[in-house]
Amino acid sequence: MAGCCNNKADFTGLSPAYRRILLIVIAINAVMFLVEMFAGVKANSQALQADALDFLGDTLTYGISLWAIGKALSLRSRVALLKGISLLFMAAWILSSTLYKFWFVQTPDAGIMGSIAILAFVANVISVLLLVKYKDGDANIRSVWLCSRNDAIGNLVVLVAASGVWVTDSALPDLIVAAFLATLFLSSAKQIIQQANTERKQAQLEHQHHNH
Repeated sequence: MAGCCNNKADFTGLSPAYRRILLIVIAINAVMFLVEMFAGVKANSQALQADALDFLGDTLTYGISLWAIGKALSLRSRVALLKGISLLFMAAWILSSTLYKFWFVQTPDAGIMGSIAILAFVANVISVLLLVKYKDGDANIRSVWLCSRNDAIGNLVVLVAASGVWVTDSALPDLIVAAFLATLFLSSAKQIIQQANTERKQAQLEHQHHNH
């Protein structure tokens, strides 16, 4: 299969095909952020809004990833580290707003939640399929794969939340799912930060070796 040779740990994104795929994925995420945030506000769904925020974060960080391709390992690792830290802040925002809305939220619209979750899932599956053969690249490339994979998982969980809201006529399933998405972001942030730190140390060692 064409491109399979890129499926190795040191792939850094230096491929015209990967750049084109990343541009397509960025466009998908930008459109879905607008669609899902509007629907999340309209449906009063914290889970949809959390997922929409993830689409926005992905749009911005994928753009940074595209810019970082071909740059020095030290710079790529710092970019990946920045993305990991941004995921931590995103998780903290979702957790805090979910705790706040636990006391004040109204029951979301399950119909809107479900239909948008299906649409978002399809969008993310397309992204995942486009990116799957590049999933074992450096921290910068791997962070793109992890975020897309998380989004697809998140959409399925939002769909479960919509079913729960419909069955129970309660906001609790929506809030539980928003909290779950936050923990998913925390897990990915940990993986990205760990790999970025490893690559940053590797870049420092290479720099020291070069100077000697």
